[in-house]
Amino acid sequence: MEGKGGMVAEAEIERLPVDLLAHIFSLLSSFRDHARASGVCRKWRGGVEQSLASREWLSFSGWKMDDASTARLVCAAYNLKELNIARSCWGCQITDEGLYKISLAKCVRNLTSISLWGLAGITDKGVIQLTISLWSCRHVTESGLNMLVNKCRRLESINVWGMRVPVDCFISLLSISPALQIKPMSHHLSIGNQLPVS
Repeated sequence: MEGKGGMVAEAEIERLPVDLLAHIFSLLSSFRDHARASGVCRKWRGGVEQSLASREWLSFSGWKMDDASTARLVCAAYNLKELNIARSCWGCQITDEGLYKISLAKCVRNLTSISLWGLAGITDKGVIQLTISLWSCRHVTESGLNMLVNKCRRLESINVWGMRVPVDCFISLLSISPALQIKPMSHHLSIGNQLPVS
């Protein structure tokens, strides 16, 4: 818009510092809104990038995500600690390839929790890439769990409800990492040799 003397006046929102824009964008829950805001101008793109970089948690539950878009957002979230990629009614399409891409992100070393609840496209090949909290990933075997715990000695807990692995596997995991919390452990100890399939 034009001001006095024909000079183009700066839009009020353009005067906001990038830090404040980043805070505003952090309040957005829609990743589509982030993408739209990022396309407005260079300053807004910087605000969106800073907003993602400062996030300590991301949840894709309720969003139809694929490997590429999920990995792109996770790679931008440098301070990420908690990641939720649980399957939703929209059918999240994360596969082993997506987990591999996520494993290359800088934030992976900081992650304390990853939920892949119900993602049937995940196998041992994907699991060994990450420190993972599992639930209903039925194609992950005893071999994958052993490799996971062997490689991620700082892993604090795993949720293995609905997995088809023998109870002896969990005893083996605890011999590798005695402090590991296997959830729901009370159920595992009372079921004999096989976990139930829900």
